Amino acid sequence: MARKIGIDLGTANVLVYVKGKGIVLSEPSAVALSTRDGRVRAVGAEAMAMLGREPESIEVVRPMRNGVIADYVVTEEMLRHFIGRAAGRFRFSRPEVMICIPAGVTSVEMRAVRYAALEAGAGKAYLIREPLAAAIGANIPIAQPSGNLVIDIGGGTTEVAVISLNDIVVSTSVRVGGNRFDEAIASYIKRKYNLVIGERTAEAVKIEIGAALPLDKPLVTQVRGRDQVTGLPRTIQVDSNEITEAIQEPLEAIINAVRAVLVETPPELSSDIIDKGMVMTGGGSMLRRINDLLTEVTGVPCYIADQPASCVAIGTGLALENLDLLYDSLSGLDLT
Repeated sequence: MARKIGIDLGTANVLVYVKGKGIVLSEPSAVALSTRDGRVRAVGAEAMAMLGREPESIEVVRPMRNGVIADYVVTEEMLRHFIGRAAGRFRFSRPEVMICIPAGVTSVEMRAVRYAALEAGAGKAYLIREPLAAAIGANIPIAQPSGNLVIDIGGGTTEVAVISLNDIVVSTSVRVGGNRFDEAIASYIKRKYNLVIGERTAEAVKIEIGAALPLDKPLVTQVRGRDQVTGLPRTIQVDSNEITEAIQEPLEAIINAVRAVLVETPPELSSDIIDKGMVMTGGGSMLRRINDLLTEVTGVPCYIADQPASCVAIGTGLALENLDLLYDSLSGLDLT
């Protein structure tokens, strides 16, 4: 039998789920290429370790941008690497692959993802919309005639959707995610302290002390970078309240997306959502107090799923195991 593989092809990370094994891979969406001949030098964590430290002979590429393919050739190479590792060396048939896509992608972007998977070695390639996969992975009972609101904050996009009867009723997708938080933190530190920091440093600061609302006892960390005036290395100290101030703009975009979906939700489903609350998934939902912020601004309770960063990958794999149940919600995504 062909191995069944679910892939969360994210802007920041790729997670791979294999039937019977669970999550087998979780690595950054990065590929290191030789600038001389374009040869792939490293993929995933090994490539990410080179980012910001590479010599002129190596270029580190992030082939996914805002949840969609920005560099088709590099994405294909990255998928080939991950599918090969997940399927194993001694395989007798090409694996069946299910890949999640943002709810707001175009038909051209859908075909690009599907063809990249087929070219990378998949025997069959299916697509599922990200909020649906997130809901399945979070163990939300989406088969019932009842409204469930899911907020999935990934690296490049935030997906907000109301799901009922195994399909999406109302949804929106905004190209704001964890990467925008990182950019906002780097810009804030550059503006306030004249200190230039890299992408990985900004992400580390977000993980270490980031919060969507002020904390009762602010967290503090040291940040190292290059002084914009002298050009010399310098270390400063920042606290979590400063990071909260820095990320207000991307947080506001996420709040507006949630409000827009709640406004469009049919009344019967709205009452279900008030009873059940909203469920958050994705790596971005691990930002401190982000669920408290959304509860505060919408008046609807907001909860974070178990293992939020893995929900989409798990849901993608489970969807592949239950194609017959989800056929109607997947049939518009070019299953031929």
